[in-house]
Amino acid sequence: FSQVGSHDKMGLNVVPLKDLTPEEPTTQTLDLLKNLNPDDAQNEKSRGQLVLQLHYKPFKDNEIPTNVEDSNSSSVQKAPDGTPEGGGLLVVTIHEAQDVEGKHHTNPSARLLFRGEERKTKAVKKNRNPRWEEEFQFMLEEPPTNDRIHVEVVSTSKRMGLLHPKEMLGHVDVYLSDVVSNKRINERYHLIDSKDGRIQIEMEWRTAS
Repeated sequence: FSQVGSHDKMGLNVVPLKDLTPEEPTTQTLDLLKNLNPDDAQNEKSRGQLVLQLHYKPFKDNEIPTNVEDSNSSSVQKAPDGTPEGGGLLVVTIHEAQDVEGKHHTNPSARLLFRGEERKTKAVKKNRNPRWEEEFQFMLEEPPTNDRIHVEVVSTSKRMGLLHPKEMLGHVDVYLSDVVSNKRINERYHLIDSKDGRIQIEMEWRTAS
């Protein structure tokens, strides 16, 4: 039999707003998919179903802030010249973490893994609430709609004789479909395998258009 961990992703699906009738409650049963690629054979495997109760309440004209479009367009920069057509620039900013603690030492740094590439922040010595404010960029030929980034918070010590010179303080996987749709997200995530640890990650998807 297959084992499922407490933080394993079991599937996903989407509900297009255009399919919902405003102000009319509805119940939908969705098949869980491996990803949103309609041609992926893995989506033919049964992964269970999710039952949702939905009530779509769109903004009325007088409820929409007049500066929404301006603020969104100005908050996300355009991709630089030379960006592949149809692609863009994924910008990941690791802001800070809170309440991270190692058993033997707490000198946290953040390690980011994406499509086989590894990036790492500086280490902050003896600090349970490190602030890094470091930005990493990935030039991509297509939107990372079905991708995710893996972020780990790690503590290392150079003291001689330590049995545990490296400790994992927590990790999180962040799926990128939201940042592609919204162009920018700035969220605080609970770290897996950490009692109270959290990390703040900001991401932007910059395109040429």
